[in-house]
Amino acid sequence: MKNDIKRIVVKVGTNVLTNKDNRILGPVLRELVRQIAELYERDIQVVLVSSGAAIAGKEVLGETDIKDMAIRRQVYSSVGQPRMMRHYYSIFYDYGMRCGQVLATKRDFDEGKHRENMINCYEGLLSEGVVPIANEDDAVSLTMSMFSDNDELASLVAKLLDADRLIILSDTDGLYTGHPDDKNSKKLKEVTVDQNVEQYVQASNKKEGEGRGGMASKLKIAKGAAKRDIPTYIANGKRRNVIVDIIDNKEVGTKFIH
Repeated sequence: MKNDIKRIVVKVGTNVLTNKDNRILGPVLRELVRQIAELYERDIQVVLVSSGAAIAGKEVLGETDIKDMAIRRQVYSSVGQPRMMRHYYSIFYDYGMRCGQVLATKRDFDEGKHRENMINCYEGLLSEGVVPIANEDDAVSLTMSMFSDNDELASLVAKLLDADRLIILSDTDGLYTGHPDDKNSKKLKEVTVDQNVEQYVQASNKKEGEGRGGMASKLKIAKGAAKRDIPTYIANGKRRNVIVDIIDNKEVGTKFIH
């Protein structure tokens, strides 16, 4: 069963990478890279879709006078993106690995030259043993053609590269039948695309700089990918060994299947 997995896409959210003071957590990044290195030894290719650029930029710049939210996000991300890559670059280096950056806008996924070019870039990186780290190209993304969040970007990358699994790492252990903190809530282990689980999702209020995608968006993305025969997981990114455990078919997170 394990041998059928050759390539996975892992999306890690801002809430996983930061603490309550919105500081980037080095140990979480390190644990993420450790797992990718372990899978690499098993000949499993990993594409990482990483949030955190806007927060990393905000850490440097602090509050700003820019009123327009879209421009503010672009500025934060523009400053934060190389910072995130520097973190990743040095940790991958410690594990004897290399990473590269792939920034995309939504229109790059439209049929045509941009799309082919992007596939060639990913395949080239993966063939060289380089871990691609994907994010939205915030500096040039037009508001109307932005990804709804990095969950959407991750699912598009998973479809683009025919991934065998899509793993969405969040700060919750999966999908629950109510609020995760409610003692009567049960975690759903497996969900099929036609199950009406949308009824369980609570709207979450997020502060600026946090991720754009809540559970409702994750649910839609997970079902969409599962419909395309890419089994998808929503799991807790702060849990040790979470990615490897999923690949080893342990009961972690919520699994979405066709």
